[in-house]
Amino acid sequence: MPQHPTSSPAAVLFSLDDTLVDDHNAVSHGLRSLMERLGHPSFSAARALWDVQGILSTSAYLAGRIPQSEVRRQRLRALATQAGHSHISDQHCDELYQRYLDAHRSAWRAFDDVAPTLNQLAQRNVRLGVVTNGSQDRQHDKLASLNLARHFGVVVCAETAGAAKPDPRVFRLACQQLGVPPHQTWYVGDQVYEDALGALDAGLYPVLCDRHRLVPATDVTTIHSLTELTALASGALPAGARLR
Repeated sequence: MPQHPTSSPAAVLFSLDDTLVDDHNAVSHGLRSLMERLGHPSFSAARALWDVQGILSTSAYLAGRIPQSEVRRQRLRALATQAGHSHISDQHCDELYQRYLDAHRSAWRAFDDVAPTLNQLAQRNVRLGVVTNGSQDRQHDKLASLNLARHFGVVVCAETAGAAKPDPRVFRLACQQLGVPPHQTWYVGDQVYEDALGALDAGLYPVLCDRHRLVPATDVTTIHSLTELTALASGALPAGARLR
């Protein structure tokens, strides 16, 4: 891999959650709504469990071992058990999870740097797309409600793509749908393994968006806001590390 891009990108693909949209805060908002209903006393314990169970259950879903409804029920039951409720029916799980989804949706916010960055890239005739492991209906709703859908030529969701990040196939599918080869495409995401390394394996140029400066030093080109992306795409030096 070269130290830096040899040319500006013809296309840029983005992860959605926590790259374009503040999902971390939305999850916290939804979780607090559940905690209130369940009488759960500890946000830190609830958040840790919710995140871990989400990874485990979503991985099982993407591997075809459980349906999406079971992902939600497993997360809900784990949280309820932690709060002292050991027996919850499927119907009650579904009702509680809808409460979470409603609260989560009410907290959807795009980061302030998103719209200006997308507009600037579009003005340079850069093709734009999204690759996400999130639920297709939910992610399309998110993009539409935040007035972001109009910016993107493609939105590739794992559940209908037949592959999930970091599988190279999902990145290549997005490139194919945009009509741009991987080596002319950049991928911007907030996760090292799922986003940056997955994109790299697919032949794209990865850019890690570490908004909160939580990722240890890495060889992947790193930015801390999307404002830096436009400078990087125009050939200016990035604020973060460069690929070796």
